[in-house]
Amino acid sequence: MHSIKSKITLLTVIPIIATMIVATLIAGIAINKVGNDSAYRILELLCETGEKDLDLYFTSVEQSAKTIAKYAEDDLKKTSISDLQSHLEKVKDVFENTAEHTSGVLTFYYRIDPAVDTDEKGFWFVRKTNDQHFYEHEVTDITLYDTEDQSSLVWFTVPKHEGRSIWLSPYVTENLDVYVLSYNVPIYKDKNFIGVIGIEIDYNTIVQKVNNITLYKNGYAFINDSEGNIIYHPHFTVAELRENHPKVPEGLLAKDKRITYVFENVEKEAVWLKLENDMRLNVTVPVAEINANWQTLMSMIILVSLLLLVIFVLIAISFSDRITKPLKKLSEAAEQVNNGNYNIDLSYNGDDEVGVLTNTFTHLVENLKVYINDLNSIAYRDALTSVHNKSAYDIYTQELQNRITNGDDTLQFAIVVFDCDNLKRINDQYGHDKGDIYLKTACKLICTVFKNSPVFRTGGDEFTAILQNEDFFNLQYNISEFRKKNDEIVSTAKNDWEAVSVAIGVAKYDFESDRFVSDIARRADKLMYEDKRARKVVSE
Repeated sequence: MHSIKSKITLLTVIPIIATMIVATLIAGIAINKVGNDSAYRILELLCETGEKDLDLYFTSVEQSAKTIAKYAEDDLKKTSISDLQSHLEKVKDVFENTAEHTSGVLTFYYRIDPAVDTDEKGFWFVRKTNDQHFYEHEVTDITLYDTEDQSSLVWFTVPKHEGRSIWLSPYVTENLDVYVLSYNVPIYKDKNFIGVIGIEIDYNTIVQKVNNITLYKNGYAFINDSEGNIIYHPHFTVAELRENHPKVPEGLLAKDKRITYVFENVEKEAVWLKLENDMRLNVTVPVAEINANWQTLMSMIILVSLLLLVIFVLIAISFSDRITKPLKKLSEAAEQVNNGNYNIDLSYNGDDEVGVLTNTFTHLVENLKVYINDLNSIAYRDALTSVHNKSAYDIYTQELQNRITNGDDTLQFAIVVFDCDNLKRINDQYGHDKGDIYLKTACKLICTVFKNSPVFRTGGDEFTAILQNEDFFNLQYNISEFRKKNDEIVSTAKNDWEAVSVAIGVAKYDFESDRFVSDIARRADKLMYEDKRARKVVSE
């Protein structure tokens, strides 16, 4: 059985725990959502910033190349094919000035299609390392290559074949052995292909811009083309990119801007945006690092919640103790009263329900002391004959049994069982009021003879006397006297209900053999029935 203190504590603590659990779960879900949304927004902002930076750079390169291309085509309108040399000189001066003001340009060129003029190849300018100026470099003889082969001279063959301005995937400039990206514009005169104007930018310029995009400890950015080929990735060297042509991890070419994928056995989340040159800028970060922030915050919330929970539990226990302490004393007092001890001391007099209950209980116990004696006399008396009843008999025999169990060798007693003959006939023939007279007469007879012994009415027509002391020592005399007086009553009775006939059975307690009072009572009961049968035979 749980105490009231435990129940009050539980009723107080359980709602607190439940509330904190629910609040913590809601906070966890909210923090998780906010954390993930914040991480996504940061990824998105970084990607947008990087995309704008790269697009701005790529646009500046495109604009430079297109400006020169526009100038070249406008000049071609005024120049004959036979005078390409003067045309190239004019374009060269403008191109050099423009390229010097365009960041990251490694080379620029204007190459004439050999089909137009085999003598005029065009020009190619190269910027040396750590030098702001360009130097004219010997041009490649296109006629030495298969111009129909798209894998060679891509800077020339692809824009010629596509017929439009185009960014090319990184490649190695053959003469310089440098990894570059190039933007190329085909040049036409009267819809006839003349050549290609192009700008090659240093691959490291893009690398530096992409490497500036970082997030958390291991977040980074990388670029791939529309077909999934990785253009730049901080986990791959230039040699690996050139030789192996690695593809982006599965799922990164999806249409969704926000993608979760696995790379090098690490789950990651990425955001991508399309660049002006049709490449994709990806910003990625390990999911574990995204979760780490909100998990740290969640751990702090849980720790604070546990601390608050401990404080609230201690307060609840203290509060319930103040409430239940007087109740506990009241409960102990009630248990004493239940055990028959009415001398209790309850000192709590608080101005609350418990104080009222304590005061009421104290007055109740005082009243019980007054009424208990009257109740005992009523509870253990037979209403008809005024002798002890069956409950009193059970208590009395239990006391005898305790003495037997405890080995009291001074104990001496006998049990006498009485049974009134013909009571049923009297009740049936003359009514229960006459039967009551019959029982009272029999009881008076028993009490007269065994006046020094307790007499009990143990059944409807059955009485029991427990003989001790004087009556026990005069047992035979008392039994003889009982039979004599019974005969006198029968002989002098004027009515059937006055002619009381009582069967009797007597059994003594034997210290050596008897272990239970019930065994002695059964022997007496058996002898009483033998007496009843014997007397019936005699009467017949």
